[in-house]
Amino acid sequence: MTRVAALAGAVLAVSTALAAAAPPPRSAVTGSNAVLVRISVPGENTVSLGELTWPQSTSADVQSFSYPDDGSILSLGRSRAIVSAQPGEAAAAQSFAEAIVLSLFGGDVVAAQVTASTSAGASQRSAGSDVSASEVNGLRALGQDVATTPGTTVSLGDWGSLSVLSEDSGSRRERPPAAQGTVVALRVRLTAAHGGLPAGSEIVVGSAQATAVAKLSAAPRPGQGSTSPSSPVRPTGLRAPEPETAGETIPGGPVFVSPEVVAPLSAGGYVFPVYGTASFGDSFGAPRPDVPGGWHHGEDIFAPLGAPLLAVADGTLYSIGFNRIGGYRLWLRDRAGNQFYYAHLSAYSPLAIEGNEVEAGDVIGFVGDTGDADGGAPHLHFEIHPAAMVGLGYDGVVAPYPFLVAWRRADDVSFAAGRVYVPSLPGVTSLPPPGAVLLEADDIASTSGLQPGGLESALTSRVAFP
Repeated sequence: MTRVAALAGAVLAVSTALAAAAPPPRSAVTGSNAVLVRISVPGENTVSLGELTWPQSTSADVQSFSYPDDGSILSLGRSRAIVSAQPGEAAAAQSFAEAIVLSLFGGDVVAAQVTASTSAGASQRSAGSDVSASEVNGLRALGQDVATTPGTTVSLGDWGSLSVLSEDSGSRRERPPAAQGTVVALRVRLTAAHGGLPAGSEIVVGSAQATAVAKLSAAPRPGQGSTSPSSPVRPTGLRAPEPETAGETIPGGPVFVSPEVVAPLSAGGYVFPVYGTASFGDSFGAPRPDVPGGWHHGEDIFAPLGAPLLAVADGTLYSIGFNRIGGYRLWLRDRAGNQFYYAHLSAYSPLAIEGNEVEAGDVIGFVGDTGDADGGAPHLHFEIHPAAMVGLGYDGVVAPYPFLVAWRRADDVSFAAGRVYVPSLPGVTSLPPPGAVLLEADDIASTSGLQPGGLESALTSRVAFP
């Protein structure tokens, strides 16, 4: 068939706003699934790549794929998919599928990157899901750029249509609470034969679904009850699930998230959040009367007033400011969607700007005693909110202690204050030139905490911490 050279009336009369999402069915169970590619042809066997269902299969890593062998219908580069789930009273699930360098029908449709990502969480007092990390980059159809706003549909000449980021996210609060998120990143439907496929064929690239259903305890606990249907789902994405507001948006009763809940973070490297001498225990889950739910959602890392705080990962800073409990606080979201909460700061570094991108080891603030820590020993209150539990809002938190122990023992990072670094190369006896020039006495943000001795050198030249 002759390729249509233009997208006549490319954007159809289809609203990009998604329809109201239905809650998960009563038969739903905690789980997740993902598909990298699925090609459905009427009357023939379905061709699929990277089709995962938890717990039977949980990951797929593909160097490249072509269908048929000459790639005339579909070809893509390095692609991967991961699914995970954790049933229980605090149920969580996550699904992720990513395809790189996609080409359909010899270049009729191309995309640089296609990502379907969804997570869901449910506990006995909240439920929610999130599909906001899904995206399509560099999308073109029949030689023209295509908008990647969720819900967009464009026509493909006279032979088919292309749908972008078809998303569905719903939850229910009545017993048992449950949430489900579904996204199909790209879907091509043929209304006429094209490129070797008959009419009625469908190609899906990047599909992910996550479902979380809270397991109910044998008997209701004191203060437990169904949450008002009008209570809003806690914010997700780059809106912080604040402890200050958590108790207001979900009225009544204690938090029933087990302190033993665990969740994996990404495979990327992480950095201990406090530079220099610091100490911490394992107080996650301990009683805290002034916090929603009445228990400690993080870990307290004690250090001298003004000790530098480091970004634990590459990511984005947000929700920078003051609240009653956390004092001066900020949030960091890493590239995998995991969120980290820093509270009780005495000051921010110049890098602490809303929406600013930082790298692991960057100085983003300083230890303090603000908020409800006023009058106590200076410390950092630090929380870890894994991407897989983002649907639980402020309840979607795990014990930081094992992570902090692991990060502190990282072989490639030295946290010993004052350690001198000298290159171990033949004939090299002098220190390397400084990696940054301080603009003023209090500006140490451009010195990375990953450079052994770098921060110590900057700090010893100052009279006092900010």
